Amino acid sequence: MNTLFHDAPAGRPASLSRRVLSQGKYEASTMLRNGEQLVLMIVMPLLGLIALAVTPILDGMGQSRINIATPGILALCALSTAFTGQGIATGFDRRYGVLRFMSTTPLGRTGLIAGKVIAVLAALVIQVVVISTVAAFLGWRPEPAGVLLGIPLLVLGAITFTALGLLIAGTVRPEATLAITNLGWILFAALGGIVLPAATFSASMAGVVDWLPSGALGTLMRAALIEGRLDVFAIVILLAWAVAGSVAATKWFKWN
Repeated sequence: MNTLFHDAPAGRPASLSRRVLSQGKYEASTMLRNGEQLVLMIVMPLLGLIALAVTPILDGMGQSRINIATPGILALCALSTAFTGQGIATGFDRRYGVLRFMSTTPLGRTGLIAGKVIAVLAALVIQVVVISTVAAFLGWRPEPAGVLLGIPLLVLGAITFTALGLLIAGTVRPEATLAITNLGWILFAALGGIVLPAATFSASMAGVVDWLPSGALGTLMRAALIEGRLDVFAIVILLAWAVAGSVAATKWFKWN
């Protein structure tokens, strides 16, 4: 409450940017102190990276296992933190009245969503550093030009999945949020094209995967980090999901 009202001179309400930044700092510190969140953020993606690097699942795709696996695992980090982590945390904040209290502050729906995006991005920086370091030790050699391209794409993915996670958390009961976001994580990770390229699925399944936000982000990260290029179709799909999810979350998010 104090950070929302007293960061400006003469006791005037803080500016929107200060309120959003303050909320983002709070959300990030809460997330990084939560052991379950850290398992979801760090341990699960690391296990997935190692599993794909030592098993033949990705063999025969024209690149080393680690080169194909790492872009997808980085995309999975955005899914884990933005969609599942924020969705569950926000759902239970609704249940215990935290969001009802926040609705009395000048933060507003847009400010709340923006603050959560900041927290997700802060956590994503840590995830990227850890995953990239381990991948480098395992032999990962990304396309240099694609590294700079991959950063904003990963940010766009985090924004997209934060909006979708908040849409679920702000419209259904916390127990349903827990079930939907966990099930969504499993389906997106296993069948959504985020970790495994669409080429590993049947032609009909691949056609569906290409239109999913998970498939679009996975395709974008692999195109950038393996080939150093931007996949135009995938960026259009991901932008559409980002806009639709953000508008829907802002419009239908319920504080209690």
